[in-house]
Amino acid sequence: MLENPVISNTSPLVGLWTLGHLQLLRDLYTEVLIPEEVQDEFLATGELTREQALKNAPWIRSVVLTPPLDDTTYPNGIHRGEAAVFDLAKERGAQLVILDDLEARRYAKRIGLPTKGTVGVLLDAKRNGLIDALKPLLDILLEKGVRLGASLINEALQAAGEKH
Repeated sequence: MLENPVISNTSPLVGLWTLGHLQLLRDLYTEVLIPEEVQDEFLATGELTREQALKNAPWIRSVVLTPPLDDTTYPNGIHRGEAAVFDLAKERGAQLVILDDLEARRYAKRIGLPTKGTVGVLLDAKRNGLIDALKPLLDILLEKGVRLGASLINEALQAAGEKH
């Protein structure tokens, strides 16, 4: 069992999978835990390539919550997968929670959990020489319908030393 693990929600997994970069989670964090609820959400589309991607990524480990999730204890706007991430983060003393939803990030901050989103993971990958450029990856995410605010994109590109 990891001490102070990194825990991910669904949308960062989808984003990194879309880019063909799930291995960045291994390269940056060694192992990432996901609650079973997140795994179920990731696989809910029925795409066999998603199932295969998780099978080929043993550094992403699905965990069953104990006790089971009671998502009724969370405020409106916090979805089931996010609630499971928060429960697992509290249970395991997470060093980092990877999630994209703004409301969920605000909630995580209120309860003292450090967060990072997909763009933050990609920025760390660039800083660590794991990817050559951030902009082409952000462009792909935008093309695939991922909602990224202009200010987030500009800040990330500036932090990466890239032109907009």
